[in-house]
Amino acid sequence: MSLFQPVGQVRMTNVAVVRLKRKGKRFEVACYKNKVVSWRSGSEKDLDEVIQVENVFSNVSKGIVANKKDLVAAFGTEDVQKVILVILEKGELQVSEKERQHHSDKTYQEIASIIADKCVDPKTQRPYPVTMIERVMKETLHYTVLPNRSAKQQALDVVKQLKEHMEIQRALMRINLTAPSKSGKQLKESMSSLVTEYENENFSGRFYEATFLIDPGRFREIDELVKQATKGQGSIEIVNIAVIQEGQERLE
Repeated sequence: MSLFQPVGQVRMTNVAVVRLKRKGKRFEVACYKNKVVSWRSGSEKDLDEVIQVENVFSNVSKGIVANKKDLVAAFGTEDVQKVILVILEKGELQVSEKERQHHSDKTYQEIASIIADKCVDPKTQRPYPVTMIERVMKETLHYTVLPNRSAKQQALDVVKQLKEHMEIQRALMRINLTAPSKSGKQLKESMSSLVTEYENENFSGRFYEATFLIDPGRFREIDELVKQATKGQGSIEIVNIAVIQEGQERLE
């Protein structure tokens, strides 16, 4: 008799299966569609929102629950929740070819859009068209979407690969800094290797104020430096995340 009674079948209509093979056995978890990717990217943290049934199966479609001895042999524990977490992390999401292709195309476009939004041509400080990024990804990099990684994670990897074939860099970030005037000169010297360009500075009065451009990857380092140098009395604020220097246009 099937494990799933009529009441449960309603809940299982939108099922997605994550499968992992270990020790010659197949282990499956019944999940909600689209939630597995969200879980893996970190945007969904509630396990109850991801799995349909808190159990491990050898065959979800037939409702066959995995044997506890098999769980111990393959995972070293019969704790179902611990095994589910391993399967969600390392298992393969089972989808139809049509669904897989749709997801792949959508993610491909998302990756290209992220890159076009956050990167520029270093010579002109202007963004590349999304269509151009997509074309280079396909024709030059022959890039294949990784289903277990988010578009943002893949975009970072693609940028590294693109740098081998074209001039591209992260768009600069505009920062406002406010610190006690007594800390200003020392702070500026400490940040000299981290700041790409100062747009304006003001040493008059009780505070040192400055607006400058940095590589986004330097933000945390500068933030920590300001906190330490001013003993928590200074602050920095992001004005623009993506900046085009020429004409001071913004990438929304």
